[in-house]
Amino acid sequence: MTHDPSHGPGPDPASDRAATKAPPSASAAAAPLVGDPWDAVASRLDTLPDAEAQAALGRCCGARRWVDAMLRARPFHDGARLDRAIDRAFDALVADDWLEAFATHPRIGEKKERLAAFAHAEDSEREQAGVRGAHVATLAALSDGNRRYEEKFGHVFLVCATGKSADQMLAILRSRLANGPEAELAIAAGEQKKITRLRLAELR
Repeated sequence: MTHDPSHGPGPDPASDRAATKAPPSASAAAAPLVGDPWDAVASRLDTLPDAEAQAALGRCCGARRWVDAMLRARPFHDGARLDRAIDRAFDALVADDWLEAFATHPRIGEKKERLAAFAHAEDSEREQAGVRGAHVATLAALSDGNRRYEEKFGHVFLVCATGKSADQMLAILRSRLANGPEAELAIAAGEQKKITRLRLAELR
């Protein structure tokens, strides 16, 4: 059965969840964690004042409907409940919500001086570390690919860039240009979910 993007993209493959299920290791300055690492994220979100929690969640996902749903779901108490709340909030999103989230991300390979126009430029710059030092031809190809992608789909090319090289991201971009709009919306939404979980993991 064909999925209707107006009701939001379908569920992520299990491999997507596994890739971002547990936050990365805590820094040396952080307090040691006990139990599920997501418990610390849940605790952090529970203790933040409303305005600070809203800002922290907005940094993770730019869809206001998702942020509002997460705020209403507090307190989470533990990682398992937080995990379920994340999924429920994503499941409620429609196409316009996803486009709102995508719009908060700069293009892959965006010049540093233009990144400053985005609210969470430091996150994007860190996540796109793989493009630093890339060959000029690769950067030019990314720029051209971004333009063609946006002309076809009407939104920025979104990929979870963490750990990927510029050449890898270029190959992904080129392969996704062959998709139809419905399929591509679902794929981009899956990438947004990965990015959101990785950013949430930093809130401990």
